[in-house]
Amino acid sequence: MHTFLTLLAIGALLQQPTPTRTSAIQDGEAHGDPPFVLEEGWEPLLNGKDLSGWKACEANAKNEWYTTRFVMFERLLGPTRLGGRAAPSGVMLNGQTGRTANLCSERTFGDVELYLEFMLAKGSNSGVYLQGLYEIQIFDSWGSIEGVKTSDAGAIYHRWINEQGVGGSPPLVNAARRPGEWQSYQAWFRAPRFDASGKKTQPARFVRVLFNGQLVQKEVDIDGPTRAHLEIPEAAQNPLMIQGDHGPVAFRNVYVRPLRPLVLR
Repeated sequence: MHTFLTLLAIGALLQQPTPTRTSAIQDGEAHGDPPFVLEEGWEPLLNGKDLSGWKACEANAKNEWYTTRFVMFERLLGPTRLGGRAAPSGVMLNGQTGRTANLCSERTFGDVELYLEFMLAKGSNSGVYLQGLYEIQIFDSWGSIEGVKTSDAGAIYHRWINEQGVGGSPPLVNAARRPGEWQSYQAWFRAPRFDASGKKTQPARFVRVLFNGQLVQKEVDIDGPTRAHLEIPEAAQNPLMIQGDHGPVAFRNVYVRPLRPLVLR
């Protein structure tokens, strides 16, 4: 009888639903392969063929972005340039000179987790703007011996008020790689909140940003749009923007998924 009751108890336990646990890959640590390989739920924003789903942010701007099968960097012969040859691909390059339109996604996003990889030429400057308004700086900070600033790679760029930089958040460390090497950002972003009347009740927040697998931002509130943002109002959903007019930069493996509860440490 005792054995029978024990078996019943074990059976009842086995039938109970398994508790849902947040993935450890959300802990802000590097885990080897990129997160879109390790976990499900990621959606690519580049289709592997062309730039469908993206457009110049300014309607009349000259858009020279193109997809290329390779990106060429010559450290000695042309370190300020990136080369490519137009072909169907999941890699995009901002033209032959690196001076072209900013690129916007046709889709809009609210709370989101973003992963992307980029390559810079020497001295290049770009940025990825969550909701087209809040910039994670992309900059050639390789080898800098100065203290990190809001203009360095891995920073949340400052706002621009009365012709002065205001706020922003410098990176916790300089995790930049050399020009000509692929680098990565993974960002956990919470969109601003609004009440029923449209009044903002909570600012946008970068919950966490990893730069080449290293933590560079944690729990950073953004009071308002950073410099060179899209001329659109803050909202629950807005497009992504990639800056294209400050030197050669290439992008690949641009993925998003809904923001989920994080493992916080």
